[in-house]
Amino acid sequence: MKIPFLKKKQAEAQDKIFDTEVTTSKDIIAPASVKVDSEYIDLNGRFAKSFFIFSYPRYLTAAWLASAINLDLPMDIAMFVHPIDTGTMLKQLRRRVTEVQSEIMEKEDKGLVRDPELQTAFQDLEALRDRLQTAQERMFRFGLYITVYGETQKELRDVETVLRSIFESRLMYIKPALYQQKEGFNSCLPYGKDLLQVHTSMNTEPLSSTFPFVSFDLSSNEGILFGINRHNNSLILFDRFSLENANEAIFATSGSGKSYAVKLEVLRYLMTGVEVIILDPENEYKPLAEAAGGSFFNISLGSENHINPFDLASPREDEKPEDVLRSNIINLVGLMRLMLGGLTPEEDAIMDRAISETYAAKDITVDSDPAMWQDKTPLMEDLEEVLKGMEGADSLVVRLRKFTKGTYANFFNQPTNIALDNKLVVFGIRDMEEGLRPMAMYIITRYIWNKVRSELKKRIFVVDEAWWMMQSEDGASFLYGVVKRARKYFLGVTTITQDVGDFLKSSYGRPIITNSALKILLKQSPATIDIVKKAFNLTDEEKSLLLETEVGEGIFFAGQKHVAIKVVASPTEHEIITTKPEEILAKRGLPKEIE
Repeated sequence: MKIPFLKKKQAEAQDKIFDTEVTTSKDIIAPASVKVDSEYIDLNGRFAKSFFIFSYPRYLTAAWLASAINLDLPMDIAMFVHPIDTGTMLKQLRRRVTEVQSEIMEKEDKGLVRDPELQTAFQDLEALRDRLQTAQERMFRFGLYITVYGETQKELRDVETVLRSIFESRLMYIKPALYQQKEGFNSCLPYGKDLLQVHTSMNTEPLSSTFPFVSFDLSSNEGILFGINRHNNSLILFDRFSLENANEAIFATSGSGKSYAVKLEVLRYLMTGVEVIILDPENEYKPLAEAAGGSFFNISLGSENHINPFDLASPREDEKPEDVLRSNIINLVGLMRLMLGGLTPEEDAIMDRAISETYAAKDITVDSDPAMWQDKTPLMEDLEEVLKGMEGADSLVVRLRKFTKGTYANFFNQPTNIALDNKLVVFGIRDMEEGLRPMAMYIITRYIWNKVRSELKKRIFVVDEAWWMMQSEDGASFLYGVVKRARKYFLGVTTITQDVGDFLKSSYGRPIITNSALKILLKQSPATIDIVKKAFNLTDEEKSLLLETEVGEGIFFAGQKHVAIKVVASPTEHEIITTKPEEILAKRGLPKEIE
């Protein structure tokens, strides 16, 4: 009777051989092998090493852990804070105070020299007792453990060297958890288990300095509201004129809210009495100018608003007339290179001499009275007449004729009939032919720069879509010169662009960024994010933030500080500055389907 039973058991045993366990998430996540050594853990070919901090200085500064956290290295950091009963701690401190006091008295009785270390210890103990007794402080046992990772043991040693240099420079000392690597590794995992039990007694004040996430606060008593600090929800109140220069650079993709942020900044600075001049390629600042009582000049070939390229700035008291005239001639030669499609070295020399003679023909020289310059300013047709009488200038005359008598004459060959006598002035060039936009921006910028130089006043100059000027060497050079010298004339230049790649390709692009103490980065394109990361020295986290951020959110740089920002506006401000087509149509009382 036992034989069938045995056969059944044997059959069941054979069936179990082919049984397989169900694969769980643990099997997928866990490494194929784990080897625990005295100094490291081998996780299937990847090494991990755990450390603990065992000694701290007498004083700890805020954010002392930030330098280690900000290392571009994979690591896990665990902090354990165990409260200590205040009554028990007071008894221990009383006993310790008695011991230190008796030691001091013994040294005094023997006539020994005062020991500063004992005196300091006594004072610290008494101060701590007072704070504990009045419930101003509490005592804790604090443990800080760090686990680092590397592909090789040499990489682990290199990381250890870096950590030692960081902490020892602050009089802190770390040790590897020898023969306790398993406990150290598990302590740094998110289990909340303190398996190493290496503690240092700390009271509340130094313990608070160990908080690892410290955000910069950009709130001041002066300036305007730029937005909300996304790190801690504080207000970013700042005055760009308080920095080493008041220049600002804004980079963002189309539709990310860059124009919205600039309009909001302009509106708020106007309320503080700062004058603003805007170079607007798309005429989108026109509603702002109308709402704020500013001036809007439409610049195009058929417009009634004209700017004479030959206009001169009135020399200030600290400027020499010859320097003003020479600078204007150099800038005009740069404009001619743009207008005439480039100049050969011979043509460049001829043009330089021709412009000087054009001014001289109107009695504008270094010896004439600068007060009379404005009434004698020549036009483009005067330059053509001078070139006609110069040898080797035939090609220049032919190319210049379309700007004096041809299609472009209405814009390039007219006396100036506008004035910068308003708190807000906007130059709209949307209706200017695309091929002429760089020239128009150059001429308008020169006109604005001449007015800025003639009178010292707090102003902001906004250049939207600055990459238009960066397309040519002369335009980029002139814009860089304005940005570089703006501080001397109490001017803050704001350069805005969405084509970061084109902007930085210019040899003047990066210097313009360098000379802008204020920078705002909003949402970026994946195609250009690596260029932006390198240009602004961003971390991987900041790179990800700029790729995934919402409209009106980004990173705000002010000097050496930078924070995550969210641009916010009041309902009234939003109504004035919004550029959303559906909202604009709604204000006009039109259905959203109508364009």
